[in-house]
Order: sequence, then structure tokens, then C-alpha cells
Amino acid sequence: MRITGIRATPVNIPLEAPYLWSYGALAGFSKTIVEVETDAGIVGLGEGPSPANVATIEKSFEPRLLGRDPFDISGAEQLCLPSWRGVATSIDFAAIRAFGAIEMALWDIRGKAWNQPLYALLGGAVRKDIAFTDYFGFRLAAGGAGGESSPEAVLDYCLRLNAEHGTTCFEGKFSTQDPDPSLRMMRLLREKLGPAAVLRIDSNMAYSVAEAQRIARPLEELDIRNWEDPCATFEELAQLRRSTSIRFSVHTPDLRRAVALGVPEAFCTDVNVHGGIGRATRFIAACEQMGVDFWCYSGDSGIASAAYLHLAAATTWIREPSQSLFRMQPLDVIEEGPFRPRGNVVRVPEGPGLGVTLSREKLAHCHRLFVDHGPYDKFHDPERPGVFRRLPLA
Repeated sequence: MRITGIRATPVNIPLEAPYLWSYGALAGFSKTIVEVETDAGIVGLGEGPSPANVATIEKSFEPRLLGRDPFDISGAEQLCLPSWRGVATSIDFAAIRAFGAIEMALWDIRGKAWNQPLYALLGGAVRKDIAFTDYFGFRLAAGGAGGESSPEAVLDYCLRLNAEHGTTCFEGKFSTQDPDPSLRMMRLLREKLGPAAVLRIDSNMAYSVAEAQRIARPLEELDIRNWEDPCATFEELAQLRRSTSIRFSVHTPDLRRAVALGVPEAFCTDVNVHGGIGRATRFIAACEQMGVDFWCYSGDSGIASAAYLHLAAATTWIREPSQSLFRMQPLDVIEEGPFRPRGNVVRVPEGPGLGVTLSREKLAHCHRLFVDHGPYDKFHDPERPGVFRRLPLA
């Protein structure tokens, strides 16, 4: 079997309503959907985290990979990426993320060729119902959705998820410049959802150490399971650790520094930041050896989300629920999506490879959204549209 072509399509994956975070308001995610074609008629699906991946894939990777054996994933990496280890200033992270999309598609080809789900290729399933959190936060109103502008409105939203979908694991944005509304939101959630509910928060580096120390004191009483990126650096987290026992997580996959400093206690990443599924599994194995937890990122289409499902199915060390924006995503590029958690879990797809089917109609629609509107601006502040927010918030 040989690779005969690679297609990279930029798409927009909207949220039903923009949520507010430390940098402003986020209306959705712009991605690259990858199709690796073979002379056997098998097409592998992958997903890149940015539309900027398109140029790298089409101009650099495709000419190198045409005619290659799609099973030779290590050989493909050697052709596409220079040697790299860990996290360093000399690394081309954009190329690594773009290759992660290709690598995902090559795993999908392997599974389809062997008629095996990806989790079987990774060693077999230790679980098939994969735990996810449902997301919450302050949101703008859009098309009849969102509009949760008060702590009470966020509470009502979460109570509906609990009543209608059995959700008891929640993660939400805690990044308001004045932390008091966010604190009231968390107090209401703990009071009404009860002590058994899992509550995690994500501040996206919003606060200085001093402000985070002040926030941590009332949060301690609410049994917060995890606090993601309260501050900007590992060193600041180490300072904050002296003031709180709340566990921290980050998106920066620097295991050496985490072990040296004792923080964070968990990483939350996508597979692309590691250069693909294979390297992600090796990173998770290293985390297991060092006692640092790992769970998966959110905000992707059903292609990358399926990769997370298989990864979690085959990996004992993914012990905590992964992030999920599934409930807030009205559109997807796969026939089976968007995924929807029920009772905090999503069933891993059982079909060969990733187990999902690309929808030509949905792909075209999401591509039109990208062409007509351009990529989403993750750093748009509706209160000051011409100025970027500076962190920590003050």
C-alpha cells in the first residue's frame, strides 16, 4: 500500500454561544481536517489544531510522503520533522502539530487496513466508557443559546445538564477580572450539586500569584478537584502551592520541570502537541512513571475527539475525566458527531481505525464557514475590540 495524496481542509467548528475567558470571548475553533489517500482506496482521517497547518501539510509534507508506505509512521516522521526531544526553544512546534494530524491519519489507515479499532492497535481497551466533564462558564447570547451572564444563570445551566444528561463532572472558566462573580458561581454549584459532584476550574493564566493566593482561600472550602493554569508559569505555580492544596494542571507538556518543581500535578493536552498518537502514548507512560496525571484537551472536531476516546480506552493512566466542549458544539465534520456525554461518559467508537466517518456535506459546510468568515479570533475582547487583554488581569 502506498500514499497517493493528502488533502488538508481548513474548517471552523463553532460553539453554540461564545464563552468568556481570560482573553475575551471565544466563539469557536478553527482546525485543519486531513485526509491521507492510498492506492488501496483506504483514506485515513486526521485533524490539525490550526488552519495554518494547511500550508505545511500541502507544501512540505505531501511531497515527502507521496509513494511512501502508510504503515511506516516512524519513517514518515523522520522525513517530515527534524530531530527533537521534549520542550526547547529550537523546536518548530507548528510543524510538530501539523505532523500530528498526518500521524493520526496514518493510524486510522492502519486500523482500517487491519479491520481493528485504534484502541486494539494501542494494546486493547481497559475501559470503553470514557469519562468527560461537561463545560460551563459565563457566555454571551447567540441564536437562542448562551446568555449565562450571572452566577445564578450558570447554576441553572449546570442543573439542567445534571437533570437531563446525568452530568456530575463539571469543568468551567474561572477567569473574571473581579473574581467575586466566579467565586459566587462556584459556591452555588457546590451547594446545589452537592459534595459528590466533581468541580474543576480553568483560569487560563488570568491571575498573579498574589491574586491567586487570595482566590485559593475560599476555593479550598469548595473541594475543587483541579485548578488549571491559575498563573502563567510553573515557577508561579510552585509559589502558589505553598498557599493551597488544590491540584494544578497545565497545557504545556514539560514533564522535566513539573517533576523538578513538584507542580503541576497533571497535564491536559491534545495529541498534536506531542507530534501524534504514538508520542502521546510515550509521554503518558513517562507521566505514569513520575506520578503526574494526564487527561485530554477539548475544542476539536469528532476526528481528534475520537483519537482521545481510543487513547483513553487503551491507557490505564488516564484516570480523570478529560475535558469536553461536546455539549456546546452544534456542528461537526463526522457523521457520528458531535459526541454527547451521558452520565459523564462517551462510548469509544468500535469501527476500524478511529471508527468515525467523514461527512462530505458537513465538511463542506464547516469549510464554507472558514472561507466566509475567516479563522476564529481566540483573543477577541468584546469590551475592547481593538486591544488585546494583558495577563495577569488587573
